[in-house]
Amino acid sequence: MSNMPEVKIGVVAVSRDCFPESLSVNRRKNLIKAYTDKYGTEGIYECPVCIVESEIHMVQALSDIKKAGCNALVVYLGNFGPEISETLLAKHFDGPKMFIAAAEESGDNLVQGRGDAYCGMLNASYNLKLRNIRAYIPEYPVGDAKECADMIHEFIPIARAIEGLNNLKIISFGPRPLNFLACNAPIKQLYNIGVEIEENSELDLFEAFNKHEGDERIPAIVKEMEEELGAGNKKPEILARLAQYELTLKDWIEAHRGYRKYVAIAGKCWPAFQTQFGFVPCYVNSRLTAQGIPVSCEVDIYGALSEFIGTVVSEDAVTLLDINNTVPKDMYENDIKGRYDYSQKDTFMGFHCGNTASKKLSFCEMKYQMIMARTLPEEVTQGTLEGDIIPGNITFYRLQSTADNILRAYIAHGEVLPVATKSFGSVGVFAIPEMGRFYRHVLIEGGYPHHGAVAFGHFGKALFEVFKYIGVPVEEIGYNQPAGVRYPTENPWG
Repeated sequence: MSNMPEVKIGVVAVSRDCFPESLSVNRRKNLIKAYTDKYGTEGIYECPVCIVESEIHMVQALSDIKKAGCNALVVYLGNFGPEISETLLAKHFDGPKMFIAAAEESGDNLVQGRGDAYCGMLNASYNLKLRNIRAYIPEYPVGDAKECADMIHEFIPIARAIEGLNNLKIISFGPRPLNFLACNAPIKQLYNIGVEIEENSELDLFEAFNKHEGDERIPAIVKEMEEELGAGNKKPEILARLAQYELTLKDWIEAHRGYRKYVAIAGKCWPAFQTQFGFVPCYVNSRLTAQGIPVSCEVDIYGALSEFIGTVVSEDAVTLLDINNTVPKDMYENDIKGRYDYSQKDTFMGFHCGNTASKKLSFCEMKYQMIMARTLPEEVTQGTLEGDIIPGNITFYRLQSTADNILRAYIAHGEVLPVATKSFGSVGVFAIPEMGRFYRHVLIEGGYPHHGAVAFGHFGKALFEVFKYIGVPVEEIGYNQPAGVRYPTENPWG
């Protein structure tokens, strides 16, 4: 996949000058060995120039890891640590940072070998708050070399997401469609988390598309599409125009990314798109998303943002779906009840017109967009990719700015069931434990729109830390509470 951040982590050990420096030196070596033995040497760098005990050491270490090309930082407390210098290091490092502490003591050496890093982590966290510095601190941030190595490995997807967001531009085309106020959210929070946005007219896009007519690269893209679709290529006559549109978007990205490394797109797809372009963009959206360039439907800017976060965390294609309709009672009785441990209220159908990558569908066919074709000529609604979404674990999530400009998010683990949908579009039968209550007391109560991002696997732990890191208040991160645990807005009498 392209458009994906890579992280190189610089590990800097620190020491309080009243402790033996050798504690931090040896523990840093143990940590690096434990990490490279298990995870390899790629993407990690051991800062050798000094153990940070002072502000001068901090400057030396900062210069060294920058020179080494590190874009993520691990501050490792081999002992108590210098609370001022270590937090100044984090302050002046421009990238995601993590703090962990050593627990390398032996019961036979608790005099000269006692490091007190358990205590030092408290002071480090206090000083981080004094300086308003955001840093990732694991659930239990103290451990031996192997345990700390695992913590660093868990930090990697979080660091990728933060690095990506620090260098992301979202490109949008057109205003939200009529009656889609739910997709219209204040963009101030994008700037607050370091994301740039470029808003364009769909007329600008149409002009660029027309300029790509006859582009010599079109046949190669059509061939790619034919190979991808195989027997599902039911609308071959539309592929050249879809290829022309794909090249238009890719060229726009290169011409407009500016100083930003990564891009996501919030695209227009109706109501005038079909009649003017002569197709719907769903399949192209799915192809770009599969290549690492998330494209949201219906100019859903925070949907595109959510997709990007999920893409870099999972290193895989994601999709954006409507939390669409309940599973019919007869389908539940015939295909789910007794086979899977879910009530009917735990299940629902996720749907979108045809934007899900082909590799995330059990089967796929290029078709026309049925909903649009109810009011428009069928020939201008071609370009969707229909099929049932592959069964397996998923994470349903979204990052959103509310109408009053509060940053809010939700995360829920679930799965796509191997149940035939008997429907149309990119669609699946989803199951999330206690979905009915989650739907009412997180999604509805939180004022979320109908679009939710889907990552293919369980990534809630990393997403939760990413949302915390970028400043989403913990109380504003919703998740599906287990049975017996009441939501604040839930009626105690049922």
